[in-house]
Amino acid sequence: MLKRNKAPGLDHVTYEEYETYLNTNIQKLVKRMKAGKYYPQPVRRVYISEGEGKIRPLGIPALEDKVVQMGITRILNAIFEPNFLDCSYGFRTGRSCHQALKRLDNTIMTKPVNHLIDADIRSFFDNVDHDWMMRMLAEKIADKNLLKIIKKFLKAGVIEADKLYQTEEGTPQGGILSPTLSNIYLHYILDLWMEEIIKRDMQGYVELLRYCDDFVVLVQYKKEAEEILKELEERLNK
Repeated sequence: MLKRNKAPGLDHVTYEEYETYLNTNIQKLVKRMKAGKYYPQPVRRVYISEGEGKIRPLGIPALEDKVVQMGITRILNAIFEPNFLDCSYGFRTGRSCHQALKRLDNTIMTKPVNHLIDADIRSFFDNVDHDWMMRMLAEKIADKNLLKIIKKFLKAGVIEADKLYQTEEGTPQGGILSPTLSNIYLHYILDLWMEEIIKRDMQGYVELLRYCDDFVVLVQYKKEAEEILKELEERLNK
């Protein structure tokens, strides 16, 4: 569900205003989408204080774009969720950070784990490769129109201080769609790779646990932990 109290994007349309003529607005939106004439607006970027003089960027999509993103997110989850591996816990229905931590604790206590690789992919959401993202989506999606709309979101751009910045990489800032896209991307470049390539070549115990772009790799042998770390650095720096 969309949150009513969120700040408006470039369209300056609030939830209450859109809801006043909801049926008409949705009908017009669907018509534009079917005709290939729907184009997401650039995300409005603002900065919010985190205290102690620190600020962080916040992306605010237009309200109608939020509606479309929510619909696409539901479709993508229905398609890709059955294929996600058990090691992934972030932004998935019925899964949580607490469950990931509980499994981490249980694995350390019950499995032959002697070494741990703790990683956070630097600026992951800002650096997702669009071409690879679209290839991954096309693995399961045959609807060309849906793929075109998702690509439009990736390329929609960002407005900051009345200046447009093109987005040649990264997922939609502040968008409902971004967490799902991130899970799909990391499913292919990390989860499957670890399960089907890395674990196959190791002699000892190896286990990946991931919460979005934060993950740990639990390893039995030091030499193999060092080898996996090197492989990870090479793969994620491509």
